Amino acid sequence: MDPGILLIHTLNAVQYGLLLFLVASGLTLIFGIMGIINLAHGSFYMIGAYMAFALGPLVERGLGGGFFVTLLVCVVAATVLGYVLELLFFGFLYRRDHLQQVLMTYGLILVFEELRSILVGNDVHGVPMPAWLAGTVPLGDVMTYPVYRLFIAGAALAVCALLYWVITRTRVGMMVRAGASNREMIGSLGIDINRLYRWVFAAGVALAALAGALAAPVSSVYPGMGNGVLIICFVVVVIGGIGSVRGTFLAAMLVAAVETFGQVFFPAAAGVLVYVLMATILLYRPEGLFKQG
Repeated sequence: MDPGILLIHTLNAVQYGLLLFLVASGLTLIFGIMGIINLAHGSFYMIGAYMAFALGPLVERGLGGGFFVTLLVCVVAATVLGYVLELLFFGFLYRRDHLQQVLMTYGLILVFEELRSILVGNDVHGVPMPAWLAGTVPLGDVMTYPVYRLFIAGAALAVCALLYWVITRTRVGMMVRAGASNREMIGSLGIDINRLYRWVFAAGVALAALAGALAAPVSSVYPGMGNGVLIICFVVVVIGGIGSVRGTFLAAMLVAAVETFGQVFFPAAAGVLVYVLMATILLYRPEGLFKQG
């Protein structure tokens, strides 16, 4: 393979892996740390993309802001949505069995899809990227690579570093990890674990929505776009280790590499290679690559 083409595929794998980490990190917070099997997590990715499509022109006209302001508005709106959803629905599921969690979150998928159809319609929409990110950078004498994809990778990497720092180095992260290990004990210490988990859930929703908003100019916005993302995110969380942010990052990069290069070298088997990877890792490490933390 030509070195330039190999470099492009490598950059695509890195960018895809970092974007996948954004979505999967929100799922590992909700599923791994809070114990909620949230089938609606892919819908939050879709909501972020549709917010970027719908709110972008409004932000530009109303606030005079550009792309970064739109991203900020999307994250704030998704955080509020997550907080309200946890307060009204998810807060009642912590002590329920997994079947009830699955049924309720699947119901939310149907609700979100119907609301999306009513409010925006069923057409495929494009989201324009900022003009200053619409160019390319040269890779050798002939090939180029989109600047926006590099921006996605950089933004995701910055969020990754921030999330890891919060979880492992701050008092809030310590409380989250302690609450995941022993909910009753941390409650006896005077910490409002319900409010803490509400904000953790809101953060998980915001991360998925941010990923959707970042991906919208590249992937377009279309009905059901969160369904495929949900499946691959569960694969990432299981491979990385349920509740582990470090494991989620490593697993996202592994899955992205296998999926990207599998489509290049083994296109006929590309659809199953990720699941072969998951089965192989779980065969030797049933708990995943890392334990919680």
